[in-house]
Amino acid sequence: MTFVIQGEKMGNFGLRYQVFKEELIDNHGYEKVLEGLKNTILIAVVGLIIGIVIGIIIASIEVMPKYRILPKILNRLCHVYVAFFRGTPLVVQLLVGYYVLRPMMGLTINALDSCMLIYGLNSGAYVSEIMRGGINSVDPGQMEGGRAIGFKYSTTMFKIIIPQAVKNILPTLGNEFIALIKDTSIVSFVGALDLYVAFKYIGTNNYEFMVPYLAMALVYIVLVLFITLLIKLMERSLKKSDRSK
Repeated sequence: MTFVIQGEKMGNFGLRYQVFKEELIDNHGYEKVLEGLKNTILIAVVGLIIGIVIGIIIASIEVMPKYRILPKILNRLCHVYVAFFRGTPLVVQLLVGYYVLRPMMGLTINALDSCMLIYGLNSGAYVSEIMRGGINSVDPGQMEGGRAIGFKYSTTMFKIIIPQAVKNILPTLGNEFIALIKDTSIVSFVGALDLYVAFKYIGTNNYEFMVPYLAMALVYIVLVLFITLLIKLMERSLKKSDRSK
């Protein structure tokens, strides 16, 4: 009896796989998958780049001396920014940004561009904390040395401190990139096409979701493993360059 049931299960899975394969290849479902994969990577990459730029600016403001009024005001604004984006779910930020702020501001950007911008703003809040930790991990003597040879505070920060901080936080930035890749699965809330939407489209055509969703999970795993390998190679390269100095 057990063998018969197992055989039926395997037969059902084989049939489901054939349905998925037919929809993916014969009915050109792969075109949706490739477009979804492209959008997923694009949102994560652009979001991380925007996040790094914002994170560096915020972290630099947070660690600068607060002798004057302007740095104090900027520091408060940065705290509000970080508190908002770390204290609200990303899906809420997407919905508010796309359906509320975008029409209010009269912007005509599409769903994909909106997602890249909102993911970048969200990532900036997290990267700022990562970057602040990286800056604080750099020997304070580096700042003193830069100032001693005549560099301004900003020049010392961006030419000496931040490059060293980025080396220290590279693995954590890699984790942030992985988190962005996985978080793109919610962009369907604003009508953007990603991997989830692409595989859901394939499943909806035949009302068969088991194999499409398993395939989707496999694609995400492969993406994360590839990014992890890439980060390890970069770390190894940086370690070699440090030894050669």
